[in-house]
Amino acid sequence: MALAHLAHSWRVDSPPETVFAHLTEPQHYIGLSPLVVEVRDVRRGTDEQGEPVTDYVAVERFRFLKVLRWDNLIRVRLRVVEPGAALRQSVVSPGGVRLEWTVRLAPDGDGTTVDDQMEITMAAPMRGFVTGQARGVQLHRATELTRRMARHG
Repeated sequence: MALAHLAHSWRVDSPPETVFAHLTEPQHYIGLSPLVVEVRDVRRGTDEQGEPVTDYVAVERFRFLKVLRWDNLIRVRLRVVEPGAALRQSVVSPGGVRLEWTVRLAPDGDGTTVDDQMEITMAAPMRGFVTGQARGVQLHRATELTRRMARHG
């Protein structure tokens, strides 16, 4: 198995509570990730330790050669790490890909600094494809979240 760590930080023009509220709603991930086209089976509950979690299935759509389409169903568990300031999503994807995505929010003037960290485990032959896709998603997420938060700021 191969392991990759990806990190990116940026600033958005909305306060942390607005960004946090946006990121804790599964439906908001449609378009926030360029691959996510649908969110389904959203269930809110508690984990084994009694902590609140949100479980859902995200549909990632991959296109190959402009004519082939593959929908990848990924299971996601969203946890609040620190209310209003940090959340973590654990992702299980077919093919043995596992991703831990942690977002930390810090006040930055009248906006927020977003610290986005990903740890990905995958089969070694998939490393280049998986990390390339994940980095593209991470950078798109920064651009799209910045755009969305400019409307709320």
